[in-house]
Amino acid sequence: MHDTAIELLAPAGTVAALHAAVGAGADAVYLGLEHFNARRGAENFTMPTFRTACEYAHLRGVRIYVTLNTEILPSEWKAAMECARQAWRAGADAFIVQDIGLAAEIRRTLPEVRLHISTQMNTHNLAGIHAAAALGASRVTLAREMSLEEIRVLVQAAREEGLEVETFAHGALCICYSGQCFMSSMIGGRSANRGMCAQACRLPYELRNTSTARALPSPGEHLLSPKDLCSVDMLGELVDAGVSSLKIEGRMKSPEYVSAVVGVYRAVLDRVLAARAKGGDGREIRATQAEKNALAEAFSRGFTTAYLTHDRGNDIMSYQRPNNRGVAVGRVARVAEDALWLAPTKRLATGDVLEVWTGKGRATVTVAETKAGKDGLVKVPFGKIDRELRAVRKDDRIFRVRSAEAAFADDALEPRVAVDGRVVLRLGSAALVEFWPADWPETAGEEPVGSAAGAEVEPARTKAVTAEEVRDHVDRLGSAPFALRNLDVEMDEGVGMGFGALHQLRASALEELTRAMLAPWAERLIPKTEPRETPAAPLSARGVKPFVAAFATNPVCARNAKKAGAEVVYVSALNMKRGEGMIAGQLSATADSAGYPKAAVVALPVVDHDPLFDEAGEPVTREADRGIDVWEYVAEGKPVLAESWPSLVRALEEGAAVEAGPHIPVTNTLTLQTMADLGVARVWLSPELTLSQIEELSGAAAAKAAAEPAAPPLPLGITVIGTTELMTTEHCLLMSQGTCAEDCARCPRRKSPHVLKDRMDAEFPVFTDALGRSHLMNSVQLDTAHVIPDLLAAGVTAFMVDTTLMNGEEAAQAVGRAVHALDLAVRHTGTVAKVNGATTGHLFRGVS
Repeated sequence: MHDTAIELLAPAGTVAALHAAVGAGADAVYLGLEHFNARRGAENFTMPTFRTACEYAHLRGVRIYVTLNTEILPSEWKAAMECARQAWRAGADAFIVQDIGLAAEIRRTLPEVRLHISTQMNTHNLAGIHAAAALGASRVTLAREMSLEEIRVLVQAAREEGLEVETFAHGALCICYSGQCFMSSMIGGRSANRGMCAQACRLPYELRNTSTARALPSPGEHLLSPKDLCSVDMLGELVDAGVSSLKIEGRMKSPEYVSAVVGVYRAVLDRVLAARAKGGDGREIRATQAEKNALAEAFSRGFTTAYLTHDRGNDIMSYQRPNNRGVAVGRVARVAEDALWLAPTKRLATGDVLEVWTGKGRATVTVAETKAGKDGLVKVPFGKIDRELRAVRKDDRIFRVRSAEAAFADDALEPRVAVDGRVVLRLGSAALVEFWPADWPETAGEEPVGSAAGAEVEPARTKAVTAEEVRDHVDRLGSAPFALRNLDVEMDEGVGMGFGALHQLRASALEELTRAMLAPWAERLIPKTEPRETPAAPLSARGVKPFVAAFATNPVCARNAKKAGAEVVYVSALNMKRGEGMIAGQLSATADSAGYPKAAVVALPVVDHDPLFDEAGEPVTREADRGIDVWEYVAEGKPVLAESWPSLVRALEEGAAVEAGPHIPVTNTLTLQTMADLGVARVWLSPELTLSQIEELSGAAAAKAAAEPAAPPLPLGITVIGTTELMTTEHCLLMSQGTCAEDCARCPRRKSPHVLKDRMDAEFPVFTDALGRSHLMNSVQLDTAHVIPDLLAAGVTAFMVDTTLMNGEEAAQAVGRAVHALDLAVRHTGTVAKVNGATTGHLFRGVS
């Protein structure tokens, strides 16, 4: 048992990793079941192994959190809820949830469950704290893009709402805001929001300026690959900021990684807590060099504190290497046909895996022998010769990427639970054996006891039993998960007793102790709740006249879209201010020659940090630094498009007529119903839905079967023409070409068109907004105008043309095409032709 004033939360993708986490000192472990978790590539847990995992952890005072942190598709919500119910019965202590509707339904039907809001819900502002509380959450996991000062402010707000705050402390950083990445799904059909990320961000890219048709310089080719987060020297600051849980990333990592990283953070955190117990704040506590080496050997792309310390530039990126770099162990001293020699700077062990950084890539070798020759050099045979090894040269750097000595030896009984016991052997009374936990926390309530009474104790017929013999035989715990710390023996002289009977009493008492310790999770009952009825469609969703809308980032495209027939024009709040109009992704001086159309609807961005200042009046966030507050455009009674769950809740509370944008994943009827219950005016559907899933979501599929008109619970819209945004990043992707002054208003790079070119020569447009955040767009334009008749039949009544990467003429043409397609569909007179080279996104191919 540890001081749990601050929880150390560890990952487990396997049973062995769970054992490693608990053995290294985790207070809680988060893990996934076979489905509905954001690391579906991990081994994960079945319900039987999960039940065993819960018993293993709970006996050792460790909590288990289940990750249900993916988008839930229309056909899945019942299975997701059943998964939650069964996991609750098996012993889950909390659920980490992304899907808004699933979170609401868990809270409704399992009111005793602790609900943790996943980082996938993109909580990065005060509105996000309030929105989490509105869902009935117990805890919220903040976005990784938060500074220490922001965390402190949000922790205070969370306490007022009765919420705990969890932050990531160590592990991989996503370049994109969590829950907002569509790159993997759009490129290969593997959705990051469904736990199947293909890590396209770790591939090589080339930044190009398309106006000059040339590649731009960069420190390496992995332009979307950040270093790993390491806050081990900031634990005092994080504890002082008031966070409740420090989370380590790594459900795809090995047990060795989990053991090493959790062990280091446990040791440093304990030193911080000890310093605070003595009246300090623990801020001066740092990891030792040995501890830092252990972290680097476990896994490292290079370490950074990144956004915690306001660093968002090139220093947080691992441009040259997207995977584990390990620790340096020397350089190549000599190379021959079948081996290399090195003078190791660190002790090597047989079985260590080394990587040689050659001029043509990385060469991997395994240490077969560590004996040094007379010259002090260690010979490392190549084994099979391949292209990378033939490129090895003298003075090439060598790194150890796997340490044989750090290998984790799994033992399902370790760590054993310390118990104290008592044996009472009084002549004429029943023999008694009792056990209780040696370190039962006061906060856990009444201490559990396991006891067993035997036959009446009789005098010895031959040799009397000694106290030492009793202790020896009771201490033979064998395959029980316990270790005896203290044992009191109370016995009369001349007692006779068979050791077999003593063994049986010990086993029975330990079995009863196990039941007593696990009692809080045993025999959980699922409360009976009425099924949620789907209400009739409100008037706003019946007989809605279909229309074409446009999204614009400049007045030229907005006005042209309006003239071409767009009934509604949505304008990004970040482009409303004069001088911030962007045409085709470029900051343009000509964009503001005229104003936006009357009645343009403001669109709140995906990312909206609070405009915070420190005690000295210095800006803490980009919003404060740039003097940008997107909420100045939101007013009671006025329509607004919200692109995040926090913004949606805040806008509703401010009395606006709110529409949910496509970056809020409404992918099942639970979430759609939640939106309807809140009074959302319209939902713009996720780009990851198929046509058949839209039919199921809207009720059109059921209506077809019943031969009745479709009536979704509220109006639905979908983007039919435009370029899909793949990522929103706090790091500016234009920085890779060199030093950046971070003066976004006057940045010359924003005035030129840029793309990231991949190995297949696909070009992904990228631009940076007024707050210095980058937006990576798909390489192929979406065009489903020819499918508008099918979308109408599926219950969709609003059709968006996204003009973000269009000029004025292109915007007019695109809107005109959508208007014509809708007119043909309404009059049942045909369809427009399919555009060659365009994509229909996931409308027909779906996501895995």
